[in-house]
Amino acid sequence: MSVAATRDAWPVDAPLHVVLVEPQIPPNTGNIARLCAATGCALHLVEPLGFSIDDRELKRAGLDYWHAVRLIVHRSLEALLERLDASRMWLLSTRAARPYTEATFAYGDALLFGKETAGLPDDLLAAHAERALRIPMRAGAVRSLNLATAAGIVAYAALSRLGFPSLR
Repeated sequence: MSVAATRDAWPVDAPLHVVLVEPQIPPNTGNIARLCAATGCALHLVEPLGFSIDDRELKRAGLDYWHAVRLIVHRSLEALLERLDASRMWLLSTRAARPYTEATFAYGDALLFGKETAGLPDDLLAAHAERALRIPMRAGAVRSLNLATAAGIVAYAALSRLGFPSLR
């Protein structure tokens, strides 16, 4: 089984774009790939990655669904941002002020998640504070949710607002 990826593309027919900026843990990315296979969302990975795209754990977490994933790899965050309209991106961060439930998601929006150990860069969040969202959590209980859990929560909330396009 091989994981097929394209470089720096932007599929226009995806209901959402799930973007992982410098992901580090293969099973998280594999689980998110499975989410994307189930929903038709495009999966974008921004280098540098903390693993090889052919990593055994990555493939295992994505099971045999990789053929149904539109995987795009971007060489850097800057390369991604050159292709992405800032008004179509939502930045997910524990440091954001606004909950994801207040977002006005639209077909084709991008949901950006940062790496597991540090989240998204502070300068990116500061430059687009009005597009930054958080998942509410109990104060002091945990620092953050697992990346795959967070992606699932927000992706399905956004898809719900879109009427679950092409899903039954």
